[in-house]
Amino acid sequence: MGNYSTRGLKGQKARAGGGVRRGFEGGQIPLLKGLPMLRGFTNNFRVEYQEVNLDRLSGFSQGSRVSPGELQSAGIIKDASKPVKVLARGTLERPLTVAAHKFSKPARAAIEAAGGTVEEL
Repeated sequence: MGNYSTRGLKGQKARAGGGVRRGFEGGQIPLLKGLPMLRGFTNNFRVEYQEVNLDRLSGFSQGSRVSPGELQSAGIIKDASKPVKVLARGTLERPLTVAAHKFSKPARAAIEAAGGTVEEL
């Protein structure tokens, strides 16, 4: 191979036992170490629900059907096309038919205890 044996003239990589470890970037923070701090992890398949508590449903009249469209027109949620989850904060005195994508167990029990019905979309 000749005098330099394909190592070039001088420098760290030309010396016996010399060389840098894999991923070394000359003293700069390596890419593999910097990425998790900069970006982290985002789950692309996460489903974000719009949360509605029982105390917000008290404004509807007795026996009415409460769906995402009615919730949006009442100003309780922003977008009727996104999924809605009903949570159990507060109380419900009048029977309502509540249509939503998800219900917590206490919210479902409270709606049915008030004489209402639950519809899962």
